[in-house]
Amino acid sequence: MTAFVSPDRIRGLFAQAMSDMYRAEVPLYGDLITLVGHINNATLQRDAALAERLQRTGETERLDLERHGAIRVGTPAELAMLGRVFAVMGMHPVGYYDLTVAGVPVHATAFRPLTEEALAANPFRIFTSLLRLELIADATLRAKAEAILAKRDIFTADARTLLAQAERDGGLGEADAQRFVAEVLETFRWHGDATVTLETYRALHGLHRLVADVVSFRGPHINHLTPRTLDIDAAQAAMLERGLQAKALIEGPPRRAVPILLRQTSFKALEEEVAFPDATGTLVPGSHSARFGEIEQRGLALTPAGRTLYDRLLAQVRQAGGAGNTSADYPQRLAAAFAEFPDDEATLRREGLGYFRYRLTDSGAALPAAERAGMSPDALVDAGYAVVDPIVYEDFLPVSAAGIFQSNLGGGEQRAYDAHANQDAFEAALGAKIHDPFALYQQAQDASIAALRA
Repeated sequence: MTAFVSPDRIRGLFAQAMSDMYRAEVPLYGDLITLVGHINNATLQRDAALAERLQRTGETERLDLERHGAIRVGTPAELAMLGRVFAVMGMHPVGYYDLTVAGVPVHATAFRPLTEEALAANPFRIFTSLLRLELIADATLRAKAEAILAKRDIFTADARTLLAQAERDGGLGEADAQRFVAEVLETFRWHGDATVTLETYRALHGLHRLVADVVSFRGPHINHLTPRTLDIDAAQAAMLERGLQAKALIEGPPRRAVPILLRQTSFKALEEEVAFPDATGTLVPGSHSARFGEIEQRGLALTPAGRTLYDRLLAQVRQAGGAGNTSADYPQRLAAAFAEFPDDEATLRREGLGYFRYRLTDSGAALPAAERAGMSPDALVDAGYAVVDPIVYEDFLPVSAAGIFQSNLGGGEQRAYDAHANQDAFEAALGAKIHDPFALYQQAQDASIAALRA
């Protein structure tokens, strides 16, 4: 009987294959990996306490592996199929993101590992957006886009066969896992030829650049892969020094003593040559801009209370400026507003603003279990019987994601969509429920507290 390999193994194979493919397709991605590697090494050498913490929490090993990618699909059937494919890799939908709030006609989830063990093995994530053609006012073009999408199949026949095999048998052996990864990779590959005429492309582009990107090609090419840095401000400066067309501003919270949530920056999307078929099938030269490079820095996962405070402060800054985060004084206004957000771990923990993992010290482990059981987690920490580490935020931020999208879709592009959050419709398209990220972080914190008393 064939021994099945773990979903973690398949996810690791897929993440490496994706990285190799994207490095070959977009050489600047390789430059980003090198740049981030240098910055991370310098940061760890400079900050011994951080280096010790990352080693203790198992993050050192995952740091060089860590990536997230992003794709955009056009139909519920494509989304549902991807959900099944990612499940074989141990990646599940976590969080619902409505990007219509920033004028981007998609909603999304992130497929990622759920457990601490799986995240430690390989934390690969794919931010997956579903196009919302129902928000397009032009009924003729909307119908045309729907007809174009209905004709395509973004998966190979072998990918479908191996997926059915994995679901039927409960897993894949090593050889089949390798084949599965190779076949699924084809879905994410760049195609230099469009499936629509240049005239149709321009019409879709006029609706929204993202609509043209999703509808005009054979598949949802990966549009970026993102390494994780320990110092995104240094990464931003290094990108500018090397002449990369970096975003003017970093998305997310300001620089802090205790990093929270997610900070992201990117270089602008490449203008790439694309061939468009005309009415006779002759290829006509043109271009398309979709793929870019991104860097992220991850911090403390916030509780609902912490997230409410974050969202309020961010909205306050963006609304006061009148130009989102594009005004010249935005970084100063952001830092000033976030002075209200506690910036030390003890306060964040005591005020219930962030999630933490508790661990017994040697003296705590030597304490009788009955005595430990009578003490609160805070009392154990205060007495030196336990220490705490921030639980890393593994998810995304809709405003930041939309900001990255917009900066790579021509900068100022904005559409007057109202907020159209519809998680029920997204879950119906996916054919699965989306996991609540807050519940996952709470489970991790609760498990560590339970272990204090074991």
